Amino acid sequence: MTDDELPDIPVICTDCDTRTKVAFDEVEAAVERHNEQLHDGETVAQVDPEVMEVLADRVAEDLGLL
Repeated sequence: MTDDELPDIPVICTDCDTRTKVAFDEVEAAVERHNEQLHDGETVAQVDPEVMEVLADRVAEDLGLL
């Protein structure tokens, strides 16, 4: 998979009641920026927890932990 093929990552903010998709290579900065600007740096917006769970399972599998 190349950078051009990387999926957009779903990001949610429960306080703002928003859901958006952000380019893979921009997701960390976008979440940090949102939380800094709208939530005084508090971690509110985040990558969708369901996506993170699937990613964690795949990483654990790749590392031979599952």
